[in-house]
Amino acid sequence: MAKGAKARAAARNRRDKWKAKRWYTIRAPRNPWSFKIIGETLAEEPEQLIGRTYDIMQNELDGDFSKMHVQAVFRITEAVGGDALTEFIGHNVQKDHIRRQIRRDRGKVDDTVDVVTEDGYYVRFKPLLISRSRVKSSQKSAMRASAKEKILTMGASSTWIQLQKSVLDGTMEAAIKESVSKVSPVRTVMIRRSQLLQSGVVVEDGPTLDDIHAEEKAAAAAAEVEDIDVLAAAEASADLSEVGKDDLDEEQEEEASEQEDEDVPDIEVSESSDDSDIDFESMTVAELKELLKEAGKPVSGKKADLISRLQE
Repeated sequence: MAKGAKARAAARNRRDKWKAKRWYTIRAPRNPWSFKIIGETLAEEPEQLIGRTYDIMQNELDGDFSKMHVQAVFRITEAVGGDALTEFIGHNVQKDHIRRQIRRDRGKVDDTVDVVTEDGYYVRFKPLLISRSRVKSSQKSAMRASAKEKILTMGASSTWIQLQKSVLDGTMEAAIKESVSKVSPVRTVMIRRSQLLQSGVVVEDGPTLDDIHAEEKAAAAAAEVEDIDVLAAAEASADLSEVGKDDLDEEQEEEASEQEDEDVPDIEVSESSDDSDIDFESMTVAELKELLKEAGKPVSGKKADLISRLQE
C-alpha cells in the first residue's frame, strides 16, 4: 500500500477526540455561592477536569460592578454527573487598574502576608497601599507593619469563608485603611492578590447539589409557563383587535349606506307595474336598496344580489 493510502486509512480509523468530548457545567462552591453556575468546559473524561482553574470577573459573579477589575479564581475539585464542582483559590486585581493608582507624587507600599485561618486554611495575601503624598522609609515600614498586623489578626479570628467575603466586599481593605491612616494619610488600600496555599477543614453548609437541581428545574418550568401565558395573552389581544376592527368596518359601512340613502331621492313605483318591465341594471345601488326597503327585503350584498332579490 502506498504511503498516501496508508495515511488516509489511518486518518479514517483515528478516533475523533473532539466528538468524544462532552460539556460540563462549572459551579461555584457550595458556601457561600450555593453551587451557582459560572461557566462551562469540555473534557473526554471527568478525571481530566480535576485541577483545572477557571477565572471569572467579580461583577459577573455577584453583580457588583464596582469590582469589574477584580478577577476571582476557582479550581475544579470534583465532577458529579455533568457538574464540575470548584473551590475558591484566590483573586487578582487587574494590572492596568493598579497602574492607574500609582503616580509620581504618591507613596507605594506593598507586602506579602501569610495567614492561617481559624479552620486551618493557609492563605497568602498581597496588600498594596497608596499614600496621598510621598512618605519616608520609616513611614513605609510603619504602614507595612500596621497592615500586616491587621491581616494576621483578621485571619486568625476568621474562617476561610469569612475571609473570602471580607476580601471580595472590601471589608478587609477598609479595616486596613483605618489602621494605616494613623501613620500617614492613605489614598487607596487594596488586596491586589489572594492565594490559597493549603486547604483546611471543609465546612458543609448550605443547600445540597440535589436541592439546587430541583430549584433550577422548578424555575425553568415556571419560566416556560410564563412564556406560554404571555403568548396566549398576545394571541387573545390580537383576536380582540381583529374583532374590534371588523365591528368598526361594519359600523362604517352602515354609516356610508345611510348617507347614500339620504342623498338618493325617493322613487315612486306603481303597485301595478311589473318588475320584469323595470331595467334594474341601469339603476344605482342606492336606488335598488330603496326598492328593497319598500319591499321589506334585505338591502345587504352586491348589486347582482340586490337585482336578483328584486326579481324574486
